[in-house]
Amino acid sequence: MRKIILGLLAVATLCLPVAAQTKGKAPPPPALTSEQQARLPAIEAYLNDIRSLKSQFIQSSDDGAPLATGTFQMLRPGRMRIDYDGNGNYIVADGRFVYFWDAEVKEQQNAPIGSTLADFLLRDKITLAGDVTVARVGDDDGLLEITLVQTKEPGQGSLTLVFEERPFSLRKWRVLDAQGRTTEVALQNPQFGVSLDKEQFYFREPGRQRERD
Repeated sequence: MRKIILGLLAVATLCLPVAAQTKGKAPPPPALTSEQQARLPAIEAYLNDIRSLKSQFIQSSDDGAPLATGTFQMLRPGRMRIDYDGNGNYIVADGRFVYFWDAEVKEQQNAPIGSTLADFLLRDKITLAGDVTVARVGDDDGLLEITLVQTKEPGQGSLTLVFEERPFSLRKWRVLDAQGRTTEVALQNPQFGVSLDKEQFYFREPGRQRERD
């Protein structure tokens, strides 16, 4: 089950609860240049405009784990669903908690949304300040990247959002966890602003759901 959770993040290492404080405190990230700072309002506005999103995804990691594919859906504020292809595993956020379903052992785990990195993307109003700090802004070959860390615990990992610049569009994200592992989720044919059924953003144990149907 932990492999599944670590795989996304995340979204979902994105959904892994933030690690407990480790010994020693990482120094704050270096200050951004004025040019980098000037790019943030447009990025913030773009992220706030994404109220719903549905996309296929390809997930990869640097620890040798096999590629995984599936469907990612987001309905802000608070709702998210990730269905993996081929194994019945899924993750769903209902506005308060994130639930992780392991189909092989038929067990679920959960965590408050606010304790996960997914909270940043699911907020009603996204702000690139406050409890998150923009540690890096960079662009290369038509892609813009911004890296976010927790303001109070910058050493507990990072979330990097990758955008295509023309047209401006979210294409992937990477999560670096506190143990130095990196996971990347690349969106395939994302659809923004689509109508999504709110009922699918509640946790329902698959076996029990079939019994009620």
